[in-house]
Amino acid sequence: MATKEPGKNFLRQFRDKSTRDFKELTAAQFMDVWNHYDEDGNGYIEGVELEQFLAELITSACPASSSREVLSAVGFSELKAAVMEAFDCNKDGRIEIGELAEILPMEENFLLLFRRDNPLDSSVEFMKIWREFDSDNSGYIEADELKSFLRHLLKQAKRDADITEEQLIVYADTMLQLFDRNRDGKLQLSEMAKLLPVRENFLCRPIFKGRNRITKDDIVRVFKLYDRDGNGSIENEELHGFLKDLMELIHEDYDAQDLEECKSTLLKNCDRNKDGKINFDELTLVLMAMNNMSCPEEGSEPAPGEEEDQE
Repeated sequence: MATKEPGKNFLRQFRDKSTRDFKELTAAQFMDVWNHYDEDGNGYIEGVELEQFLAELITSACPASSSREVLSAVGFSELKAAVMEAFDCNKDGRIEIGELAEILPMEENFLLLFRRDNPLDSSVEFMKIWREFDSDNSGYIEADELKSFLRHLLKQAKRDADITEEQLIVYADTMLQLFDRNRDGKLQLSEMAKLLPVRENFLCRPIFKGRNRITKDDIVRVFKLYDRDGNGSIENEELHGFLKDLMELIHEDYDAQDLEECKSTLLKNCDRNKDGKINFDELTLVLMAMNNMSCPEEGSEPAPGEEEDQE
């Protein structure tokens, strides 16, 4: 990790001295920037880290020879708001790795690996890709499997011919260093999910978190989302995709074993006909249970602070 020098603007070194524009960053330089600002290694630039990053992002355009880099509190607040509005895609008030990739210019082939403009449609699609590239069924994407996956992404973008084997190794190693949060040299499910984002976790929609009772139409929409082949059952990767979305509501870090334990519990309690699948009626049980936990009993007083949410 790059060391910090008091009073030095880390980002200035990546700007062209004559134009003050950012130069194109390599994969290694991008990793250095990320590690520099994500001081606690939690996978986000947030809090004090975010304040420092945004301040240096803005003032790095000033020449190093300037005697002072003065930015009023009001001016900084306005610029910060503009940056976050443009790049904080999920509006959580912090910067993720993929969002940083949109802020800084990078070599085009490396940027393609972040898939910011082309997220997966659902976690069912994610689980199909996971199964394809977890070729040894270890429950992890290891270095060689990650390299195969990245080659697949570049081939999809018709850019694989532009990449040498050495560059691919560098990309795979960089991705591991960026996304392997527990530093075990491989990617677990939750880490791979950061690298391969899904457009939306349907179970994060307000109907599963608010006071409103879920309707039959809501359940029909959820069932169709996961029953991708339309055979009347949620099974195999469809079920794993549903469980992945469910796990993300509970844990930030999870692996394949956690998913299997969740699957065992779900089937034990909700798979009434014991066929190892989830049909419409069984999914209704699951979603109604989730909804009951998020909605207070009828006639009960709202929790403190909830009155404003009823509008």
